[in-house]
Amino acid sequence: MAHSRISAADALRQIQENLALESDDDCNFSSDESGEDSEEERCHFELRLDPAEDVCDENEENIPPPRKKARCQPSQQQLSWKTESDGDASPPPLRFLPAREPGVQLSTGDSHTPLDLFKLFFSEEAVETLCRNTNKQAARSVAGGAKYRWMDVGVVEFYRYIGLIFYMAMVKRDRIADYWRTNSVFSLLFPSRVMSRDRYRTISWNVHMSDPDEDRINDAKRGTSEHDRLFRVKPLMCTIQSACKAFYHPRRNLAVVERMVPYKGHSGMARCTRDEPTKWGFKSFVLTDSSNGYTVDFSVYTGKNDFPTGQGLSYDSVMSLIDRMHLGSGYHVYMDSFYASPKLFKDLFACKFGACGTYRESRKDCPRSSVNALTEKSPRGTYRWIRDGPLLFVKWMDTQEVSVCSTIHTAYTGDAVQRRVRSKQGVWSTESFPCPSPVMEYNKLMGGVDLSDRVIQYHTSRHRTMKWYRKLFHGFLDIAATNAYVLHKELMQQDSMTHKAFMEELTVQLCGVTLETQKTPVEKASGIHLPVPGAELVTDSRTRASAGRRTCAYCREHRGKNTKTPWKCKACGVYLCLQPDRNCFEAWHQKD
Repeated sequence: MAHSRISAADALRQIQENLALESDDDCNFSSDESGEDSEEERCHFELRLDPAEDVCDENEENIPPPRKKARCQPSQQQLSWKTESDGDASPPPLRFLPAREPGVQLSTGDSHTPLDLFKLFFSEEAVETLCRNTNKQAARSVAGGAKYRWMDVGVVEFYRYIGLIFYMAMVKRDRIADYWRTNSVFSLLFPSRVMSRDRYRTISWNVHMSDPDEDRINDAKRGTSEHDRLFRVKPLMCTIQSACKAFYHPRRNLAVVERMVPYKGHSGMARCTRDEPTKWGFKSFVLTDSSNGYTVDFSVYTGKNDFPTGQGLSYDSVMSLIDRMHLGSGYHVYMDSFYASPKLFKDLFACKFGACGTYRESRKDCPRSSVNALTEKSPRGTYRWIRDGPLLFVKWMDTQEVSVCSTIHTAYTGDAVQRRVRSKQGVWSTESFPCPSPVMEYNKLMGGVDLSDRVIQYHTSRHRTMKWYRKLFHGFLDIAATNAYVLHKELMQQDSMTHKAFMEELTVQLCGVTLETQKTPVEKASGIHLPVPGAELVTDSRTRASAGRRTCAYCREHRGKNTKTPWKCKACGVYLCLQPDRNCFEAWHQKD
């Protein structure tokens, strides 16, 4: 397809206009509500079950039912599993018709620094809103008796604050105060040059995305249908969502994944899955490009079982992310067993979206026939399949049974996988085993998304905080920084930086410094380096030793101490110690 690329501003404006026409009923979240999770929420996030989709079958012994018993349905008509000797007809192909040319929606001829790409998601207008609301929140805190002085934060300073957050994501310390320690061999010089510790703390305590005055109006509606549970994060969240859609159009293969923002507070939260390192947190459903992990769209779980279609959370979370007007049609969507169901796959196929994912036999309308099925003793590489209209159900024996459903693939096209096996004599060797096409494609495309999630976790900017919405603020920073890096890779191709190098460059640009740290903030002049008194000699001998004393530059930079000295270099103008046991003057000039 041949499409002309539009400017970044026009793309963002077009997406924002489209979003303004959409209903925001699915953007609700608790601001300060507390309470225990319901049984259905426990099913979703601890057992990863969906009562609207999972059914209990009395004949199934190995499927643990949720604590709240789901609806039981009669068994469907028994279908016989087909074997390797049976041929499968190819499904009708979907024509790929993206709404825009896939790829970066920016001019490839322009130069884009890491800061330029980051500002596509955290624009100066968005930061101005953050500063205005943060200043209002700080004024309320001070008026309420907060024991700290506050100066209004501006756009430049707020970008420096974000830069320090990314710096702390890469340089790990146990506590925030450790970044400003001066009495340790592990002391860091960079944070104190950007911002004082107390200033960083006061900004962190007051970061606010919504207008505090409007917060109270929204909080007064708690318990009614007009209450917006995502009100405190919606201004920035909608900006990030619009930017994610505006500046990049995904390629054909998409993936729906869930990401967890760990949080140990008590309100507005959902349980993590058992595989998560923390028990509590915010779950977000994310639509990504499988080729590079770019976040195309996302939604935050609201903590309530408000299912607009009545099909359950697993169905609604996927359908809410699939926007045909924005994406186009013919896309392939991959997902894991929490989302995959025959109902969802059929509805996606009717909308001209293919789907593929692992599935559970406990899902409604999934085949549970034992006729010609795999058993625990089936050899490795054996597979069975059933085709039900556009739906293809495949079971494959690896180290354990793998079940995949697809509306895209044929059962088997000759693919094979390599596995290390050990013979009865204890000798290891590599063997090739046949593998069904849906399993091969699922592992390949979901694997790239998992790698992207690991990169986000490795460089995550999240810190401990008492407010849930500030935790999500750090999650939005992760999305913006990661998407900016993906855009950088797409634009630069072979000349792209590593993720670590990109984050380093972004950090120094946000903080307004350079990668090469200067030896001293005072520029050294040419001439003869001689020690001279820092002030005119005084007649009073009692004040002669302390007159004109300043901090020694060498002690501050290399010893982490603010030692005072009356001596300075005549040529450099740099104050340096000149003591029998501490000759900083000589040590400083040896570096030249």
